[in-house]
Amino acid sequence: MIFTRRVLAIAWKDLIAEWRDRESITAMCFFAFLVLFLFNFALGGDQALIRQASSGLLWLAFAFTGVLGLARSVQSELVNDCLDGLLLYPAEREAIYLGKLLGSFTVILLVELISFPLFAVLYNMNIWSQLPKLLLITAPATLGFAAAGTLMSTMTVGLRAREAMLPFLLFPMTIPLILAAVRGTEVVLRREAFELAMPWLKLMAAFDVLFLVGSVLTFELLVEE
Repeated sequence: MIFTRRVLAIAWKDLIAEWRDRESITAMCFFAFLVLFLFNFALGGDQALIRQASSGLLWLAFAFTGVLGLARSVQSELVNDCLDGLLLYPAEREAIYLGKLLGSFTVILLVELISFPLFAVLYNMNIWSQLPKLLLITAPATLGFAAAGTLMSTMTVGLRAREAMLPFLLFPMTIPLILAAVRGTEVVLRREAFELAMPWLKLMAAFDVLFLVGSVLTFELLVEE
C-alpha cells in the first residue's frame, strides 16, 4: 500500500508540473497535427492510398510524439538538480521508475486521445464507432512504449547528445511493439472481426511484461551509475 502511494505521489508530481506549464502537451499535440497533416499532404488526397496506409501513419505520429514526452519526463529533472532531490526521496527505486512511467503514460495517452479527432478529420475517416476498440489497441502499445522510453530516457539523461540518443535507442527496441500496434489498428480501421487483432494484442502484452520487468530490474543500476 505504501509502495503504491509513493508511485502515485511521483506520478502526481509530474502531472501537476505538466499541467502548470502545459509545455510538453502543447508541443506534442502540435507535433502530432503537423506529422498527420504532412503525411496527408504527401499522399495527395488519394483516399484509397490513405486508407491503406492510415494505421501506419497514425502510429508514426504517435511514436514521434511520444518521444517528445518521454524526453521531457526525465530531462526536466535536471533543472536545479531536481534529479538528485528525486533520488533522495525515501522510496524504492522501483517506485520512482513506476511513478515516472505512470506520469509519462498518462500524458502520452492523453495526447493520443486528442490526436484521434485530428486523424479522423484530416484523413476523412469515420472512427467514432471503432473508438473503444482503438483504445484497446492503443493502451497496451502506449504502456510498452512508455516503459521502454522511461528507461531509455533515464539511461541517456547524463549524455550531452541525449535528445538524439533517445530515439536512436528507443525506436529499434520498440519496432515489434509498434508493428503489432499498426497491425491491430489496421484490423480495427478496416472493420474486420476483432478476433483478428487478438494475436497482436497478446504480442503487445508480452512486450509490456518484458519491458516492465526488465526496466524495474535495471532502473536502480542505471540511476546509481
